[in-house]
Amino acid sequence: MVIETRSPEETFETGRKLGEKAVPGQVFTLMGDLGVGKTVFTQGLARGLGIQEPVSSPTFTIVQVYEEGRLPFYHFDVYRIGDVEEMDEVGYDDYIMGDGVSLIEWADLIEEILPEKRTEVRIEKDLEQGFDYRKITIRELGR
Repeated sequence: MVIETRSPEETFETGRKLGEKAVPGQVFTLMGDLGVGKTVFTQGLARGLGIQEPVSSPTFTIVQVYEEGRLPFYHFDVYRIGDVEEMDEVGYDDYIMGDGVSLIEWADLIEEILPEKRTEVRIEKDLEQGFDYRKITIRELGR
């Protein structure tokens, strides 16, 4: 599925709609260059899960846990990870195999340990379409 958005609010809404439909154990992998709106999308997904507190990228902690929504939300940012083995140290498998919803930013950096069954989200810019234009491609893998 490909969704085109033309504002940060539309990107947020795309995430929110996915969050509303998310099920226990669902894993989202999020890819895109710096500044494409990954955090805005993630904030929308969290809102769709019923999370009201501010959501920011956990760049220096690898994972941020939010538990006050309808499902626990595990937000990973693996941009600064040096080695895939660091994921064991944060309890990656426990989160991914748990009953919450996981979202992994920069997921392509840990591709070898991603679950086969996941929802892949790729966000891309196209400046010819306008500064706020985003192409969001969503694919269900391993289903």
